Amino acid sequence: MKTLAMITARGGSKRIPRKNIKDFNGKPIMAYSIEAALQSGVYDEVMVSTDDEEIAEIARKYGAKVPFMRSEKTANDFATTVDVIGEVIEEYHKLGQDFDIFTCIYPTAPFITADRLKEAVETLKASDADCLIPVVRFSYPPQRAMEVRDGRLVFRQPEYLSKRSQDLTPHYHDAGQFYVVRTESFLKNHAIMVGDILPMELSELEVQDIDNEVDWKLAELKYNLLKEN
Repeated sequence: MKTLAMITARGGSKRIPRKNIKDFNGKPIMAYSIEAALQSGVYDEVMVSTDDEEIAEIARKYGAKVPFMRSEKTANDFATTVDVIGEVIEEYHKLGQDFDIFTCIYPTAPFITADRLKEAVETLKASDADCLIPVVRFSYPPQRAMEVRDGRLVFRQPEYLSKRSQDLTPHYHDAGQFYVVRTESFLKNHAIMVGDILPMELSELEVQDIDNEVDWKLAELKYNLLKEN
């Protein structure tokens, strides 16, 4: 069963300029994703999809392949992750290479480890599921969410107010790090979060969205805390 790790790293980040190769605790943040994929030992190929020559050069420096550059169509602000994945699969097919399972890895996810990737790929392989997604539990019960109506706070589901927190069903959200997907399922549905999905639960300490400079600093603090532990 052939496996591919694809790291999606375009050059046009707006909120944090050059985000995908910005220094994170001593090296380009993208390097963490590349190194985790390579060290996991579960991929036949580890590649970076980019439209940027500097990113491509750094990707090769850390051991990833860049067999082709991303097209203008999938490098603009409106292209989706699904669009990028589709292009990567198609370009590899043109080169005579097809993969049974792929992992789409984000370049700004320094908390990803080789062990997590290995566990994820092996878990999907051993199942009949379509994909596996890392998730993190909401720290506050969504059943007690409020909204503002006409200037007043209103509970969306007041029937849960008398319930103990520990009795409420846990809810989860996408950790925003990687997706392990059967290629056949992706080509059939043209989607990654569809079908029979396996969860991999992560702790809040392992997860941090990085959309602005404050997020970046928080991510560095979390990363260093994890290293200390």
